[in-house]
Amino acid sequence: MSEADEPGVDFTADDPVVEVVVREALATGGVPEVVAVADDPEGLFAAALLELGAREVRVFDDDGSEALPAGASAFGLERGWAADVELVVGRLPKTLAALDELGEVAAQFADPAVRVILGARQQHLVHSMNDALGQSFGSVRGSRGHRKSRALVATEPRAGLTPRYPLVGRIPELDLEVRAHGGAFAGAAYDLGTRALIDALDGVDLGDPAVVVDLGCGTGVLACASAREFPEARVIATDRAWSAVASAAATAAANGLEVEILRADAGAGIADGTVDLILCNPPFHDGRDVDPGMANRLFAAAARMLRPGGMIVTVFNSHLKHRQHLERIVGHTRQLDRTAKFTVTLTTRR
Repeated sequence: MSEADEPGVDFTADDPVVEVVVREALATGGVPEVVAVADDPEGLFAAALLELGAREVRVFDDDGSEALPAGASAFGLERGWAADVELVVGRLPKTLAALDELGEVAAQFADPAVRVILGARQQHLVHSMNDALGQSFGSVRGSRGHRKSRALVATEPRAGLTPRYPLVGRIPELDLEVRAHGGAFAGAAYDLGTRALIDALDGVDLGDPAVVVDLGCGTGVLACASAREFPEARVIATDRAWSAVASAAATAAANGLEVEILRADAGAGIADGTVDLILCNPPFHDGRDVDPGMANRLFAAAARMLRPGGMIVTVFNSHLKHRQHLERIVGHTRQLDRTAKFTVTLTTRR
């Protein structure tokens, strides 16, 4: 019998991860009035906790929650999310660094008696997740399997932790310091795709853009390089992920650069036909799933934002067919560079 199946625990949910996590919470002390939730894009944890008596549910979802029920509020991964809570529940983050930072924030700011209960499908669990939580908690154990799902339960937050996030890196070639929260792609390193894009622009005339957008900005390296290259331009770094925009803001601040930060999906909120230059290193993974077509949403956003004659410079893995999509969605596209790994293109808005 798993701890989630103990007598007296009566909770079911369509989503097996929600079920195993909430049942574990009920079996180990119940649901308090204030709960912090991680990774709840559809609001399923929040709805369940409110039904079970929670009065306030604070939700951190790196990519943003689609719909939160009344009584739930969105937070960043910061003090206000975890302050004094006795229970943190949710899904295990998709990367170890993201889990490490989540554990660090919970251990620093939650109640000393906090229980952190995070679940996943069994095929996605690895022992290094226990180690990541163990950086910030003295006790980490796994629940037994339930509907092919399990939870990790962390208690006994370590006192006196020295904050490690955002991580700090440096790119000597660009004379830039980088700041990276746990969920940010490539961490504080110089991403190879970003390097390929910047190298391909050597000697390319991009004019004198008044508005530059780093679309899907990650840690903001392209935005910061643009702010240096075009000091009179308005530079916007935008991404849907909290970890990305928080990292980009910290990177810009560390380098004393003026960059506007916009958390939005595909540049929502940037007016149509107002942008002169877009730099884009689009993802082709959505969490653990490969989706080579997801970049098309960013290309459609670029076509909307760019003025006629405006340009988007894109880097992508050479096996992907992004060039033909850029031609179809945005306009005439020419290749700036191509290697076995990366292709860099320049597309002019028709």
